[in-house]
Amino acid sequence: MAFGVEDVDYLRSPAGIDALREIATLRLTGNTLVADIASARKRFGHRAAVLVETTLLRRKAAAKLSNPDGWLFTDEALQQATAEPVARHRARRLSGTRVHDATCSIGTELAALRESADLVIGSDIDPVRLAMARNNVYGVDLCRADALRPITHGTVVVLDPARRRAGRRRFDPRDYAPPLDELLDVYRQHNTVVKCAPGIDFDAVRRLGFDGEIEVTSLAGSVREACLWSAGLTEGGVRRRASLLDTGEQVTDDEPDDCAVAPAGTWIVDPDGAIVRAGLVRHYAARHGLWQLDPDIAYLSGDQLPPAVRGFEVLDEVAFSERRLRQALSAREVGAVEILVRGVDVEPDTLRPRLRLRGSQQASVVITRIGTGGASRATAFICRPSR
Repeated sequence: MAFGVEDVDYLRSPAGIDALREIATLRLTGNTLVADIASARKRFGHRAAVLVETTLLRRKAAAKLSNPDGWLFTDEALQQATAEPVARHRARRLSGTRVHDATCSIGTELAALRESADLVIGSDIDPVRLAMARNNVYGVDLCRADALRPITHGTVVVLDPARRRAGRRRFDPRDYAPPLDELLDVYRQHNTVVKCAPGIDFDAVRRLGFDGEIEVTSLAGSVREACLWSAGLTEGGVRRRASLLDTGEQVTDDEPDDCAVAPAGTWIVDPDGAIVRAGLVRHYAARHGLWQLDPDIAYLSGDQLPPAVRGFEVLDEVAFSERRLRQALSAREVGAVEILVRGVDVEPDTLRPRLRLRGSQQASVVITRIGTGGASRATAFICRPSR
């Protein structure tokens, strides 16, 4: 639904706060939603819609914020909002600086920045989101402004252009709002931090004239975002960085990348998605004494696992076909299988039932292409996961 500034004013008022407490006691599940909404309408009339929507969004926000109670959201703003651990990671890199969040939206970045930066101000062109930010983040000066018209000097400018329209993702950075090419041009003389979609085309960003660091960040096993750090904010020589918030590890492209290509050893490692997305597989392998199974495939192997990394202990290796794999798994009495695939046109959810497994054991299967041209072959590794 669409919120108005008057809705935000109501939700921030004592009457709205009391009403939200009452609505929060409703289950609002698939089975009860119709009855709960009818009850809310009977109790609060035309205010019921914003009360129910806010309650549902607060529950949804628990996946991103440690304590969303009291926060106000729109659905689209919440979808784009930075997860709290990611925002805190970025804020730590900006510790001790003066920061202007020029697309502050509902304030998730501001909440993290005010704990680390020397000075924080926020602005946004959307009056509703700005009103929500005033509710969500105390102690930060806010104003309404167009991000394409700079209003501060001597600050690091944080920018988070919208990448969704009506819930649909925009993949071309020139389709962001504001467009990425315009933002980079307007802030050419500023230190900037620009949050982007993790799938953004790095080459396209470079063609727009960006010459700083591209950081790819993962959390809970998922790649969350790419972030563009202007050259004035980077460590010397770093152009790509992978930050793994689950383990605290960071890998950069100024590290050695001399990693061999060899047959599988004791373990197979599927590197974190941030490492793969940032193009730092070989750097990560060199750091941990691993090697590649194939120079063009991201699977790594080694005789020891890196700390805190889930790996796959190789039990058997077979030339891949459904028949051969079925026979090998049957011989091991495998009845449940996890399937990982790179470089081979195999859909795990389609393959799994076709294996017709009946055993009592569990296993992981890593299917990948090894070699190129006429020497290329699909290989399946039957493994025992480390956890």
